[in-house]
Amino acid sequence: MIRLEPEQRVSSRFSRYLLEYPSDGLSVHGFLNLPHGEGPFPVVLVLHGYIDPDLYQTLTYTTRYADSLANEGFLVLHPNYRNYPPSDPGPNAYRVGYAVDVLNLIALIEKQAGRPGPLEYADPDSIGLFGHSMGGGIALRVIAAQAPVQAAVLYGSMSADEQLNFEKIYEWSEGQRGADELNTPASDLARISPVNYLDGIQAAVSIHHGEGDRLVPPEWSEDLCRRLTALGKTVECFSYPGEPHTFIGYGGIQLIERAVAFYQEHLGPP
Repeated sequence: MIRLEPEQRVSSRFSRYLLEYPSDGLSVHGFLNLPHGEGPFPVVLVLHGYIDPDLYQTLTYTTRYADSLANEGFLVLHPNYRNYPPSDPGPNAYRVGYAVDVLNLIALIEKQAGRPGPLEYADPDSIGLFGHSMGGGIALRVIAAQAPVQAAVLYGSMSADEQLNFEKIYEWSEGQRGADELNTPASDLARISPVNYLDGIQAAVSIHHGEGDRLVPPEWSEDLCRRLTALGKTVECFSYPGEPHTFIGYGGIQLIERAVAFYQEHLGPP
């Protein structure tokens, strides 16, 4: 069951609640942005990228994307995943635990939507994902697992190939992270890589990447776009000249405008 803390009215269009929910015996925290009105509202889960857990705050940088979507009438849930305080610590080999936390939240939405409680005004048939960086990689794993998601926005996303991801993580961390994963047999890394399950994706996908990204190679998004297109999937792809890994210019406005239009098309208008 999802538990909410007291309301924080953010704007004339929505209110925010801190939340807690169970996931595989763990307590996971985050927040909920609930539009004002009677609903039902299409649901979007906003998934944050990697932040040092020691520096993480629940209302992190992705709050601005969650707030923009809520202002447009989407019910937004932002899980912070296991191992990100105040959530409980838990197993997370190959970052799969993060995806499990998202899948469990989706299951709660399906179970509790329309019933009295925190998700009474959620539309269980209109669920979208918005994932940045590591959050994009989590979203990829979730839709490759054929979760009941109708639309996914991938923004500066990690690769669908886990070998590439952990090579980059090892590089970023100067060998402090990623070594254990890279010591896994290549066949096992391939077995858990979403890139080998793209044919099962049913969700519409919208891909966004800054051409000035020096952390996550834009080529990863370009490759995913080509693969999904070749498979005949519903996909749209955008590149943003000059924008870094986290957009700071006009691309940030374009990103939200395009995401809103994409969700309105595939989740239905709020």
